[in-house]
Amino acid sequence: MAVVMPGHQTTTHPPTTAIHHDGRSGAGPRLVKFHAPEIVFGEGSLVEAAHAAVRLGALRPMLVTDPGLIETGWVDELRHHLRDQGVHPTVWAGLTPNPKDHEVTAGHEVYRAQGCDVLVALGGGSVIDAAKGVAILAANGGSILDYEGVDRASLPIPPMVMVPSTSGTGADVSQFCVVTDTTRGSKITIIGRSLVPNLTVIDPRLLTTMPDDLNAATGLDALTHGIEAFVSRAHNPLTDHHALRAVGMVTGTLVRTIDEPAHMPARTTMAQASLEAGLAFTNAILGAAHAMSHQVGGLLDQPHGVINGVVLPHVIRFNGAHDPDPFVAVAATLGLDEARGAATEAVEAVASCIDDLARRVGVPRGLGQLGVREEDLERLAEGALRDACMSTNPRTATRDQMIELFRTAM
Repeated sequence: MAVVMPGHQTTTHPPTTAIHHDGRSGAGPRLVKFHAPEIVFGEGSLVEAAHAAVRLGALRPMLVTDPGLIETGWVDELRHHLRDQGVHPTVWAGLTPNPKDHEVTAGHEVYRAQGCDVLVALGGGSVIDAAKGVAILAANGGSILDYEGVDRASLPIPPMVMVPSTSGTGADVSQFCVVTDTTRGSKITIIGRSLVPNLTVIDPRLLTTMPDDLNAATGLDALTHGIEAFVSRAHNPLTDHHALRAVGMVTGTLVRTIDEPAHMPARTTMAQASLEAGLAFTNAILGAAHAMSHQVGGLLDQPHGVINGVVLPHVIRFNGAHDPDPFVAVAATLGLDEARGAATEAVEAVASCIDDLARRVGVPRGLGQLGVREEDLERLAEGALRDACMSTNPRTATRDQMIELFRTAM
């Protein structure tokens, strides 16, 4: 994984102290790598996905999407653009939310049977993750579950063009792929530099057809990406800027996109928020909120962003009890008066602000309302501790602490 953790030395010189823009310090010097795809951004940019696919060598592209997006008409528009470029895509939409291991296998079988070459994904995080899974299997074979962890897919994968239809997952710019292991009832996280797509085309028009619940869930996902990336053990000055900008844009815009779904300036802001949060977390990685959310989502097949909205305030308090200082900058970004007070006050103010936003967009108050039971907590905690996202959480958690964190979020 192309992340250099704080404290890792890149030369034999004596360590120096690197001060980041928010006042945090860390041992240095540090080697920083920043991964990003080529990005095309703007209203009406969907046609660029077809140009990109052909530029990447597409003769028989596989267009990955889902049934709901076919109904919106966006798939037909992209298919028309591809045909104008002289290529005829194979459309595969055999997906459900939170892509399952067997669905990725089925997609790969279609890819091979049709002799496909370039993958084009039009959809939300589930669609994009499924496309990444198909790409992994196309080059490396086996089961998608074989690649859980970091850099397990060793062979180069096919080119990928992503067109996100939601404003929050960041999957279109990330080195992450999340798939549900249906046997264990949990999600696995696959991480690798090769999973950063070749190109992402972000057309804010596509966001106008999102249902309100999906809009809220993906927006809260972007907010969680921003905050977790900012406090991550692998944060750096390049990721900090994107993380804080995303936090400010989501909190200032998400409610308006629900109240006024066709308001394009707000949709464009949320599209940028999702992009910036994605750029932050794919380079700084994430933390306990995502580790927890992956377990609940795998167990109950609930929307990822909704779970994040429930657990994030509790994770902020947990991490803030260990090191409150980073949350001062977050509070300032949110315009909270507590940013001028004690750091511990900033932690509680940020947690309360996010909890209030989650309530305003319709997120349940606790995991119990999503179906989590007391008898599930031990299993969920153990899974969260194994999740790759825990490696960069700013506070190490014991098994008992993780159980209690889940219980607090009930």
